[in-house]
Amino acid sequence: MFAGRMNVDDLAGLISRRELFSRSAAGIAGMALAALLCEDEARGAASEASTAAAGAGIPPGCHFRPRARSVIQLFQHGGPSHMDLFDPKPELNKRSGQPMPDSFTDLVQITKHGGLLGSPYKFAPAGRCGVEYSEIVPHIAGCADDIAVIRSMYTEHNNHEQALWHMHTGRIVAGRPTVGAWMSYALGSDNHNLPAYVVLRNDAALPVDGVRNWSSGFLPPEHQGVHFRHTGTPVLYLQPTTPVSDNVRRARAELLQSLNADHLARHREIASRLEARIASYEMAARMQLEAAGALDLSRETEETRKLYGFDNPKTESYGRRCLIARRLVERGVRFVQVFVQGQIWDTHDKNAERTKNCCDEIDRPSAALVQDLKRRGLLDECLVVWGGEFGRTPVSQGGDGRDHHKQGFSLWLAGGGIRGGQAYGTTDELGYYAVENRVMVADLHATILHLLGLDHHRLTYHLQGRDERLTDVYDAKVLERLID
Repeated sequence: MFAGRMNVDDLAGLISRRELFSRSAAGIAGMALAALLCEDEARGAASEASTAAAGAGIPPGCHFRPRARSVIQLFQHGGPSHMDLFDPKPELNKRSGQPMPDSFTDLVQITKHGGLLGSPYKFAPAGRCGVEYSEIVPHIAGCADDIAVIRSMYTEHNNHEQALWHMHTGRIVAGRPTVGAWMSYALGSDNHNLPAYVVLRNDAALPVDGVRNWSSGFLPPEHQGVHFRHTGTPVLYLQPTTPVSDNVRRARAELLQSLNADHLARHREIASRLEARIASYEMAARMQLEAAGALDLSRETEETRKLYGFDNPKTESYGRRCLIARRLVERGVRFVQVFVQGQIWDTHDKNAERTKNCCDEIDRPSAALVQDLKRRGLLDECLVVWGGEFGRTPVSQGGDGRDHHKQGFSLWLAGGGIRGGQAYGTTDELGYYAVENRVMVADLHATILHLLGLDHHRLTYHLQGRDERLTDVYDAKVLERLID
């Protein structure tokens, strides 16, 4: 119909600017849809399989019927001491002060290690199950019948950063997606107005290793964790500093949409990053309606606030984060990461005193989360994961401390299909090596995904000719004995 090339000015005489942007936006929406379809294909979610799964009552994104819909990770930076918390070692106590055995190899060489170091804390059976817990975690022990303690974890590195990467992303190298990012990629959010993956940390400072704790790695950027503040405004700059009318707000939104569409059309070479950024800002706009309400703790009863420790300065901050986590999964957020303040479990000196101080901060709120989820009927569909990146040595460091330890440590799970009231696996009599039912990090990841209805072999992302997955090259197994 037209000879030669045309530019935007030529089109301006044929259609209005508003109509031009409207048509451009429609075209971009089509391209975005195509990108999403390609992403589904990369996940191995062919349309026929998706239709069959839906017919069988399997939720979108899942490979089979899930036990859990969401996960709350209570991450304990620094490495909690298993011998002082969840793994009683009477033989270690008996031999405390004696030289360490020659079989103790692969110790971190930060400072000179001393002899065996027993725990000053007593252990006692808890709940109907009779699993033993330390006296310094009385509230967690009160949830013993809902908790499965894994006493035989091991990891591959004694340094914080590499161990953090391993626990969060499945490998001891940086730059890979975290468990929460994989969940967001596979399942999305159950709430269009909230992110699938939310991070709750101390508002004043980043934890050790910063944003890599919730990175999306090579997955599309929209799957990175979103930091929600637990005090003041939930998300900075979410609301305008000066109130505006609905008409002005609507006009601004339309202008931004037009400008974004024009910018995207002119920079197709970075389309995926621009689309992710645009999607993030659009999510922020929707969060104006939802986030403030989700994080408004004044709507909670005084009894609930007290349950989480709001009446104690030691527990108030962590308790606030745990309560917000419950409110978020209640509203459809898939993965909530709750961090302690700093690296509090890194007890290189004064291990007994500092470990007790850590428990004074986190024990009551952690148990409150389990109890509160249970009484609201949410524990069956929400998996709680409590633990750090590694454990501590059963030998002393500097006389009264414990060093990093990768060979054996403990963490616990509750809810989301987990059979409570059990202790899985063992370390040796001194707490050094995981010896029975050894659990590598990839096994933990495979089990978490399984509870969410995801096969860790089939959840993949095609990158540079290779299908990447959370459990990567490991021969991971689902811990069936933990599942109810």
